[in-house]
Amino acid sequence: MYAIVEIAGKQYKIEKDQTISVDFLDKQEDEIFDVSTVLLFADEAGTFVGKPYLENVKVKVQYLGDVKGDKVRGMKFKKRKGYTRTLGHRQRYSRLKISELAMN
Repeated sequence: MYAIVEIAGKQYKIEKDQTISVDFLDKQEDEIFDVSTVLLFADEAGTFVGKPYLENVKVKVQYLGDVKGDKVRGMKFKKRKGYTRTLGHRQRYSRLKISELAMN
């Protein structure tokens, strides 16, 4: 059983008890919330596709906290001028655990 949901403008394939990292969400630690933007739901009974969203699918998500991604390095360089500059960035992500995934 799996579903494709839209969280913060991006689509993710989720399963029950799975932990995923999504773009940063402004939530409290251990907060439980519902995701209502379910695009597709598949189980033993069949595959159901929303137009654009499914109304009768229940997805409960637990917010685990924030993490930082890997460092991305960038570099500026101008030849024959003696100029170099190194830039770095670490993206913030939110960790979510799918606690319930069912069709009503």
